Amino acid sequence: MTDTTDAAPSAMGGFERWLSLWVALAMVAGIAIGQVAPGLVEAVAAAEIARINLVVAVLIWAMVYPMMVGVDFGAVSGVARQPRGLLVTLAVNWLIKPFTMAGLAVLFFEVIFAPLIAPEDAAQYVAGLILLGAAPCTAMVFVWSQLTRGDETYTLVQVSVNDLIMVVAFAPIVALLLGVTEISVPWQTLVLATVLYVLLPLLAGLATRRALGSDARIAGFTARVKPASIIGLIATVAILFGLQGSVILERPLTIVLIAVPILIQSYGIFALAYGAAWWLRVPHRIAAPCAMIGTSNFFELAVAVAISLFGLNSGAALATVVGVLVEVPVMLSLVAFANRTRGRFATA
Repeated sequence: MTDTTDAAPSAMGGFERWLSLWVALAMVAGIAIGQVAPGLVEAVAAAEIARINLVVAVLIWAMVYPMMVGVDFGAVSGVARQPRGLLVTLAVNWLIKPFTMAGLAVLFFEVIFAPLIAPEDAAQYVAGLILLGAAPCTAMVFVWSQLTRGDETYTLVQVSVNDLIMVVAFAPIVALLLGVTEISVPWQTLVLATVLYVLLPLLAGLATRRALGSDARIAGFTARVKPASIIGLIATVAILFGLQGSVILERPLTIVLIAVPILIQSYGIFALAYGAAWWLRVPHRIAAPCAMIGTSNFFELAVAVAISLFGLNSGAALATVVGVLVEVPVMLSLVAFANRTRGRFATA
């Protein structure tokens, strides 16, 4: 692969060291902007194609691009020498995650939270959480991989294989768990997200590598553009919370109740995948991203299907949106944990 050792991570600058604080401030700022300048938020919300917000897409592209510069196509064949990380990802994402999310959703909304929520609303929230659980991450995992010093090439292969499986497995799994026989998969959303978040940044990264030439120049360029990736993450958080600020303020208890099973699922899936990778002696540069993929979600796809099946103002759509709001804080906490436990993993 691109690097067979796990050297000590380079010291982070002050800005990156306080990333969680900047993200928290971005959440508050986003909600405030949504209340003070609703017209601006509406304009951003309107800039979308196939449920893909183009403003957010540009920012995610900026976040993904620095990592794509590090992808070495000549090292793709090396994935075959480290199959365990890919196997962990696939097993967790497709044999475990959708079913544990469905189980947690039913447990909380039909049993534990039953006195607090009307049965028809509970059924909607269960449906939304099932949609989240069946859609592993496509874009943001590149950011989490970069923050944990993951192997760029291996991460790309993991995401690509997951996307190929998602094309054939998403609808049958959702149909099975929802008991709905006809699931209309928004192929435009799926294809557009893959092009915007994977293909275009990958091509741009490949062109950049060729233009720079040497490994030293590539490393120097990546270091220079990395701050733009972090800024893109913060701006994305502000926009997401700006778009959903009214919902957060109007229905805070509902948001909290929906977040509970999502949090349990996220930390549980990460622990399972990360622990399995450690047990199988998968190097940290592969183990961290393989655990992040299952923990994170392809929220654009989940939101699009929820709206298609149940409507824009449905509880299912709201549940998928809560998944968006919960994801960044959760993933940042897991990035921090992964970085602290790097030394416990195999180095090759």
